Amino acid sequence: MSQSKPLHLIIESALMAAHEPLSLQDIANLFDEKKPSKNQIKKAIEELNLSYKKNSFEVILVASGYRIQIKNGFDTWLSKLNKQSSTRYSKAFLETLVIIAYKQPVTRGDIEEIRGVTVNPQIIRNLIEFEWIKVVGHKESPGKPELLATTKKFLDYFNLTSLSDLPPPGEMEVQ
Repeated sequence: MSQSKPLHLIIESALMAAHEPLSLQDIANLFDEKKPSKNQIKKAIEELNLSYKKNSFEVILVASGYRIQIKNGFDTWLSKLNKQSSTRYSKAFLETLVIIAYKQPVTRGDIEEIRGVTVNPQIIRNLIEFEWIKVVGHKESPGKPELLATTKKFLDYFNLTSLSDLPPPGEMEVQ
């Protein structure tokens, strides 16, 4: 089957239909023959974003690949779509996540030492359930505690392509 639609429209439809971000390879794999090069795909994504200049959405790159999402600045209106209150995380939850993100890989003991309090096991379970963190090994010390690190889903959720995109610790806002 030959490509009868423009590349940028094929990519746009794939990004809209996908439930997860698509890598350049995922997009190239949409084609059986005449696969576009990664540069052709990037150029088509740039074309899409140019055509979206006046729209409320854009194609962005996150750790797992490309996705279409709403541009910043529409929160006031979109928050009214979800009748439930917006997701609020406890201070302990956020502190634990920040420590893992900046100090990874870390053990529960490392987190407790930094925070100065015991880590509620439910916080770690929730972070693992959200797939924001995972066990990446065990520390060579008595008890062989689990080493925790962030995942691509964590990066995707916070619109980051890599950990180097995290703000320097001194620039973080405390709410």
